[in-house]
Amino acid sequence: MDFRLKVFYTVAQRLNFTKAAAELYISQPAVSKHIQELEETYKTKLFERNGSKIALTPAGMLLLGHTKSIFDIYRAIEFDMSSFVSKRKGLLKIGASTTISQYVIPPVLAQFHEKETEISIQLMNGNSEQIETALLNKEIEVGIVEGQSKNQSIKYVPFLKDELVLVCHADHFLAKQNVISIEALKSLRLLTRERGSGTLEVIEYGLKQCGMRLSDLQIEMELGSTESIKTYLLHSDCLAFMSIYSVASELKNKELAIIDVEGLTFERLVYAITLMGKSDTLSELFLKNLFSYYNLGL
Repeated sequence: MDFRLKVFYTVAQRLNFTKAAAELYISQPAVSKHIQELEETYKTKLFERNGSKIALTPAGMLLLGHTKSIFDIYRAIEFDMSSFVSKRKGLLKIGASTTISQYVIPPVLAQFHEKETEISIQLMNGNSEQIETALLNKEIEVGIVEGQSKNQSIKYVPFLKDELVLVCHADHFLAKQNVISIEALKSLRLLTRERGSGTLEVIEYGLKQCGMRLSDLQIEMELGSTESIKTYLLHSDCLAFMSIYSVASELKNKELAIIDVEGLTFERLVYAITLMGKSDTLSELFLKNLFSYYNLGL
């Protein structure tokens, strides 16, 4: 039954029998057989099939919730029991927003793995909204996000301060000017992240404090990653508000330059997030290491 539930969980996550079979290293007919046996056991359909597409039935959605809870218990058992031996073991699923996963958390993960070599980590990357959704769906145990949003089902613990700075390529005509007025900002071509991004959320909030809206600016393009924005900046006269962490290397190499905007500051906190009222030993261990790395108390 455990393996059948694992098959069911994988199919439910991928909504694709072929991808589930490849992930589980079994054949597609074997996947179909396990799902069929589960459906016979519970005497109800778990998936609706429409040609090549599948979707969870209400019964399937209910079983998925129970399956996630069962696997959470197994994961906690494995880690807690491993504390009786010399090496702690377990699997920790973390989600981090794009900027954090690329520029902030890698050294923390490296240090953690060096100390806890038997603990496996799966890192999910997405914008802040996607990470919060993954946490609520129990696809991850810990998330690290930036932004202003607050969901009552999520516990937010601030641990790092970040600043968004306006940057352009080093040969831009504004690079020597260093400072511009907030009115001048309206005439410049800008790049932004996509909707759901914590970066865009902070920009909108900061502009609102100055009586401005995002629609007051000339947005040339929305791009889905920090790296794509940086590359675009190096080949255009556009500007973009970006995390100071994300452009540290380019500033050091004098590829990008910071332009200050009078009266406009974008500061934000980076949060470690977990489900409200839910904690486990492995997640707590990682969070202690995370806060210790940045010399903070938890």
